[in-house]
Amino acid sequence: MALVTTVAPEKAEGVIKEGYEMFLKNVGAIPQPMQLMSISPSLFELQLKRIHYFSKHPRLSFALLAHIRYLAAKTREFVYCMDLNRHFLKKVGYDNDSIIAMEKDPGKSLLEEHESAMLDFVIRAMKQPGSIQAADISKLKELGWEERDMVDALAQGVGMIDHAIMMEVFQIDQNCMIG
Repeated sequence: MALVTTVAPEKAEGVIKEGYEMFLKNVGAIPQPMQLMSISPSLFELQLKRIHYFSKHPRLSFALLAHIRYLAAKTREFVYCMDLNRHFLKKVGYDNDSIIAMEKDPGKSLLEEHESAMLDFVIRAMKQPGSIQAADISKLKELGWEERDMVDALAQGVGMIDHAIMMEVFQIDQNCMIG
């Protein structure tokens, strides 16, 4: 049982209600991390803005972002977001075997070369931040990425860690009912 009380959908008001309705319409359920954020309406609203920003990102595709979130969640064994993003990966054409292959080697993703390079950069940066060198940045630039894209992609990955820790601390159910 959770250590904190989140806002139930039937009691949601204002920005929480709007967000819940948006998730129900677009995802089919209210993600557990967002239910946790409902305790703090301002934090919930900031997370909604972040989600909206990435959903409209001019250069980071839905598929790339799902890959980043999935593998970032995998670095902490954040089961809920692994399951949720596995669902999204299946929507873009992955099966269980291809997801397992990608877990072992992000270079085996079905992404285009430039997106695969960005995915590799983000996951390596998360696992070994000190391993990133100027050559890594140059390689991404040669593939057409801007520095803003690199910062945004890494922010998407490391953002998974705060949710993972908070859900573990507050003992939020990790059972994902989506997919």
